[in-house]
Amino acid sequence: MSSASSCGQPSDEQALDQIGPALSRLRRRAPASNKDLSRNLVLNVIADAPGEMTVGGLAAEMGVAQPVASRTVTACIEEGLVCRAASQADGRRTVLELTEHGEAERDRFAAEQRRAFQEITAAWSPEERIQFARLLARYGADATAWSKKRAAGRD
Repeated sequence: MSSASSCGQPSDEQALDQIGPALSRLRRRAPASNKDLSRNLVLNVIADAPGEMTVGGLAAEMGVAQPVASRTVTACIEEGLVCRAASQADGRRTVLELTEHGEAERDRFAAEQRRAFQEITAAWSPEERIQFARLLARYGADATAWSKKRAAGRD
């Protein structure tokens, strides 16, 4: 039995082994610079948080040490993308919120990524594009749930 099908497609096992490298390539492709990548990640994590987001929570979600997250947040604050605010649940805590400029920048990143997606998948059928977009969004949501479940198990 060959490891690839007769049409040159990888076997199911090979396809599954390619997921990690493929996701890594996706992350490196858009947005264009490392600065944009970090800012976009911070903005999305804060915006997608189901509740209040702290620097510690951001570090955990990004998978980086707290000082790294803190430096990234400081840069975002200096650029007017993020602000610190008192927690509504516990006034002793400081939480992170997007500013209007941060929301606009997040929208700009999303538009850039959509344009890149459309260019990269130009040879795909509309059905393939939509199916992939839905599956990738589903993967992202499931990955978030998986990550939270793992974090809760460590506590």
